[in-house]
Formats: sequence, C-alpha cells, structure tokens
Amino acid sequence: MTVVVRMLAGRILALIPLLLGVILFVFIVMRFSPVDPAMAAFNGANATADQLQQFREQNGLLDPLPLQYVHFVWHLLQGDFGTSVITKEPVGQTIATALPLTVQLTLLGLALALVVSVVLGVTSALFRGRWPDHLIRFVTLAGVAAPAFWIALLLVQWLAVGKGLFPTSGYVSPADSFSGWLNSLTLPAIALSAPVAAQLTRVIRTSMVEELDKDYVRTARGGGLPPVVVVGRNVLRNALVNPLTVLGLRVGYLLGGAVVIETMFALPGMGQNMIQAVQDGDTAKVQGFVITIAAGFVLVNLIVDVLYLVANPRLRSRS
Repeated sequence: MTVVVRMLAGRILALIPLLLGVILFVFIVMRFSPVDPAMAAFNGANATADQLQQFREQNGLLDPLPLQYVHFVWHLLQGDFGTSVITKEPVGQTIATALPLTVQLTLLGLALALVVSVVLGVTSALFRGRWPDHLIRFVTLAGVAAPAFWIALLLVQWLAVGKGLFPTSGYVSPADSFSGWLNSLTLPAIALSAPVAAQLTRVIRTSMVEELDKDYVRTARGGGLPPVVVVGRNVLRNALVNPLTVLGLRVGYLLGGAVVIETMFALPGMGQNMIQAVQDGDTAKVQGFVITIAAGFVLVNLIVDVLYLVANPRLRSRS
C-alpha cells in the first residue's frame, strides 16, 4: 500500500510542471498569434490609435511577456480565466455552462466504446482464426481508418435524414427530458466512440490471446473448470490490465474529437464555443477552453494511472 501511495504521489507532483508547461505553451501561442485582442474588442469598429493603446495598457498587453505569464497563471490559480473581449462576460462562466455538455458527450462515448470493445475483443480472441475473428478484425480495421467526422456524416445521412430516427442537431437537457437527452446525444456519441472502440477492440483481442496461451489457462481447463469461469474470472481480469494504459490516451482523443463532433451537431459545448471564439478572435475564451480541455486530459490520465495501480497486483506487491 505504501508503494502505491508513493507512486501516486509522484504522479500527482509530476502534473504540476506538466500543467504549467501546457499553460505556457497556450500562452505563447496566443500571444504570437496574428489576432489582436485590442482590435477584436472593438468588434470591427473604427477604433482610434489612442483607444487601442488604452485598451492594451488596461489589460496589461504592453507588459513584458514573463510578467504577463505570471499574472496569467496567478489569475488561473484563483479560478479567473479572464473576460471575453467580445461579450464582456467572465470566461469561467462560459466554461461552466459549456463543459457539462462536453463531459456528458465524452462519458457517453466512452461507455459505448468500452462496452463494444470488450464484447468484440473477447469474442474475437475466443474465436481466434475463425470467421467471427476475421470479421471483427476487418470491421475494427475499417473503424480505425475512418475519421469520426466522416462517420458522423454517414450517421446523419442514414439515421437522421434518411430514417428520421434521430435529430440532425440540437441538444436537450437531461433535466428537461432524459429520453430527449439520450436521443440528441446518441448519434454524436456513436460517431465519437467508433474509432476508439475499434482501437480498443484490437488491443483487448491481443491481450486476451496472450492470456489464453498461458500455462495457467491450460491447467485450469485441464482441471475441469468451466470455460466461463476460466475466461470471466481469470483471463478477462488479467487481460484488461494492459488496455487500461491505452484508455487514458483514448479518452484524450474523445475530448479532442468532441470539438469537431459538437460543431457538426450544433451542440453548445466546449467545442462549438471554442470554434466560435477562434472565429471572433476572442483570445481569452480560446485560452480558457484549451487549458480546460488539456487539464481534463491530464486528470483523466491520472485516474487511469490510479486504476492501473489498483488492477495490477504486481505493482501493489512491490517492496
């Protein structure tokens, strides 16, 4: 237990310079972008040179870059993401409104990806070399190659426009209607999760095949244990340890892919708001959205590390 706590503490401490590095990268990219926050603040109006200069002075845009970065980080530590130069509203308020939808879409996509990948991965490994295995491997290969936005277009064309089973766009809050919420997020979640499910299926199949070829499986089968017990109690549990290391990166893909999918389905989440902020030249919003998504990615990987430590008994037994 001491080893697990020590390893977990080390991972948490490593997140501090990582997050600071991410913030520094976003800060530098936005400061050297061609977008002028002063010009964006006047929204295309004919601002005088004095007005632009006054805006830059009031917002610290004329301070040395190191000082601007220190002020930026200090405000972030206080939960202040700045103020939108377009809407004049706190960026944190916009994030608080948009983030829940992105989290809902990501979690729903993750749940779909996990269920599909476990079922297909285990089935493919158990029928290794036979037609179910060949079919699943072909489907997953196509799924890995197909981008999420292309899958989204096919789903909209087939199930939304063609069959009329789902809406083409829009969002319904679960507080208003759970069925409406599920209906509005089904197609986006399927499009978002399909490539991840295909990748995880291949990883789970490989891990399952390796476990099925080990001596303890042959011994258990020779001892008369039912295949369901052997696979469910031992093989599957051991085989899912390695895919956990891949899961963190895949969840990061889901967070990033949600940006595109939300825009395609007109979902008012982080993605659509960030695209709109880029179009408006609202640097404060772009910074806040990117940093929030990056922090979510880092947090998810920390959770996956914890799950890996819990699931791997060899790490827990180290002295």
